[in-house]
Amino acid sequence: MMSTIATPIFGAHGTSLLDSAQRYSVKMKVAAVFALFIAGTFGACPEIVPRADWGARPPYSVSYQPLPIPYVVIHHAVSESCYDLDTCAALIRGMQDEHMDVNGWSDIGLNFLVGEDGRVYEGRGWQAIGSHTPGFSSISIGVCFIGTFNDYAPYDIALDAAKLLNECGVEQGYLYPNFGLMGHRQAVSTECPGNALYDEIINWPNYVPVP
Repeated sequence: MMSTIATPIFGAHGTSLLDSAQRYSVKMKVAAVFALFIAGTFGACPEIVPRADWGARPPYSVSYQPLPIPYVVIHHAVSESCYDLDTCAALIRGMQDEHMDVNGWSDIGLNFLVGEDGRVYEGRGWQAIGSHTPGFSSISIGVCFIGTFNDYAPYDIALDAAKLLNECGVEQGYLYPNFGLMGHRQAVSTECPGNALYDEIINWPNYVPVP
């Protein structure tokens, strides 16, 4: 009866594939533990799409506000809604073009934008002063839901992303823990952020009836 001798399978550098798989497994476990550590240390944040990934133009200039920031102002874009990265990115590029080329602003007016895909898109970001709410732009973060929300609210996945963004801002020191949340209409005569979305945010933590 012939004996069978197991022959190890080697990778490109003479290492057995079994050893490589074991090392890969260890690396993945270490990465998972590190990710949990980071989440526990800094708090969870939503997926934030950086400017480069939606094709942002560079700003003409940037002015910064001191941290932490006392207000978050909620807007809607009065536009079509978007349900994937490519569509959201195209709509945001259009907004930036209008804000810079028509309104004469230095950049897109909002600090962050939220798509119905549950992603948060970086506008001016946490520290730059936006152009979105008279009297509050220099002391707030402007968060805009992409779409028109007079008759219906955004999807839960989008609402949850915005709430998580607020929590992330507090955890990372960008927002005061007791920051005030408000709708655009509370500062200026406008329907923004839409009746349905406004009816939603008045039930959120930190909402202030009189900013």
